[in-house]
Amino acid sequence: MSTSASTVGHDEVAALKTVALRGGLAEPVKVSCSALGDRLGASSQTASRRLQRLEAAGLVDRDVVSDGQWVSVTGAGERRLRGEYADYRRLFEDETGLALSGAATSGMGEGRHYIQLSGYHEQFVERLGYEPFPGTLNVELAEASVRARAGLDSVAGVPIDGWEDDERTFGPATCYAAVVESNGGAVEPAHVIVPERTHHDEAQLEVIAPAKLRDELGIDDGDDVTVRIEDLGDGDSSETGDGERETAGGSTSGVAPADAEDA
Repeated sequence: MSTSASTVGHDEVAALKTVALRGGLAEPVKVSCSALGDRLGASSQTASRRLQRLEAAGLVDRDVVSDGQWVSVTGAGERRLRGEYADYRRLFEDETGLALSGAATSGMGEGRHYIQLSGYHEQFVERLGYEPFPGTLNVELAEASVRARAGLDSVAGVPIDGWEDDERTFGPATCYAAVVESNGGAVEPAHVIVPERTHHDEAQLEVIAPAKLRDELGIDDGDDVTVRIEDLGDGDSSETGDGERETAGGSTSGVAPADAEDA
């Protein structure tokens, strides 16, 4: 059975950080298990197992050769490290808010359908405290914000459970309280919605609100938008007995609201 990236423990993250510090974020680096073990205060066999777990979780790529192995940190591995970085910012910096910026874009027109589905809609009303406008505001994040969005792992989110009807299964999502700013104005309440499964890449951010955000803020395609998430709490991921993280909302196959009609 493969290891989920969300259930890699602190020991594996320490190994991931060590590979990254040696340059593994930029290119493959030569790693010997004995040297890695010395750095981690563990045996070479233990170091090897940690690398294997990281590979199974999709956080590193490995090419084993006769005298060691070439290891590089994957995009998922970088996101995990950025999540750790966000946690440390909460500990040592006064400015702990997360601001994600980009440009407004048009969605594919399916937001109205998904948000109005009863299995989601009832949870939005109950858990977010408002009835969302039937559509989402799509934001194409700037490069720096694509990297920074890993900080969402440190935010206290609101889980939206997966559900199913007679025909299909709909996956879970997590909503993060936010303030949306554009054209000199600001609107709240609003929530960034992150489906557990989506075909959007990390550069796409979706926001829901009780009002149509485009009308409230006079937003046109291409306008600059900043989404501020201020409540950096303990997050919705829980800790198991061995320190592993579990994603809120569980693991349910199917489709969560992924495409959007702009709000």
